[in-house]
Amino acid sequence: MAAFTAKDVMALREKTGAGMMDCKKALVDADGDMEKAGDILRERGIAKAAKRAAKVAAEGLVSALVEGKKGVLLEVNCESDFVAKGDKFHALVNDIAKHILKVNPASVEALLASDMGGKTVDTFVQEATAIIGEKISVRRFTVFESNGFIETYIHMGGTMGVMLDFDGAENAETKEIAHNVALHTAFSKPAYLSSSEVSPETIEKEKAILTQEVMNEGKPQQIAEKIVMGKIKKYYEENCLLDQKFVKDDKITISQLLGKLKLNRFCFFVMGQGIEKKSEDLQEEVNKQVEAMKK
Repeated sequence: MAAFTAKDVMALREKTGAGMMDCKKALVDADGDMEKAGDILRERGIAKAAKRAAKVAAEGLVSALVEGKKGVLLEVNCESDFVAKGDKFHALVNDIAKHILKVNPASVEALLASDMGGKTVDTFVQEATAIIGEKISVRRFTVFESNGFIETYIHMGGTMGVMLDFDGAENAETKEIAHNVALHTAFSKPAYLSSSEVSPETIEKEKAILTQEVMNEGKPQQIAEKIVMGKIKKYYEENCLLDQKFVKDDKITISQLLGKLKLNRFCFFVMGQGIEKKSEDLQEEVNKQVEAMKK
């Protein structure tokens, strides 16, 4: 077998965009021949998957999985809504969610590098990209391990997901309350669990902005201060989950709805939030193809 170095592996990776382990294996199978290794990667569909790396994966799915007292909220992206709704993509996301609960990786990078039945998750995703024909990207996940129970809610087939960690026994009554809190969280999208989580710096900044706003309206200093304190109270009510008015009954807060049931933490993902979708007009795309044909 012809020898090859780590630099050869890196060079093949840069040329094809395939993962390190896939490049190493291809070089082994190609007896160190760089060109043949590239062909092997193409034959295996891995180089084809790598070509999609420049594509923007702004569609996808937010999914939740709970096993016992452990739960995961996961977002995986693809390029089109059509693929996001397909069985193959849903199965892929579910397999990754199960793997996360099994290995409990510390980050997306650790997840992608972890072993999943003899191959890395990164390779598993690249192979799925080659089969499905779209770029697939594991964007983020959160794992909760609870002393009580976990409640999840997925909105509109995966456009948004909520996960909450509760103390206390899981029964019909507490599950109904938990479900209502999950629905409310999806609707209100709070920034904090309680007012104690809001930093003093955030409040001081908010006070400064509000004070200037009220003063600009011509209010005297003493009155302005009272108005600002009222607005800060409103800020808590709008941004802190426990202080928010329950969406189904605005006569009570979420804290009052919970009663003796304690909510420890929550998280929610909005699918594709913050991803800038790439858009090109038809003429620009045609021009690019014409230029490519000239080369």
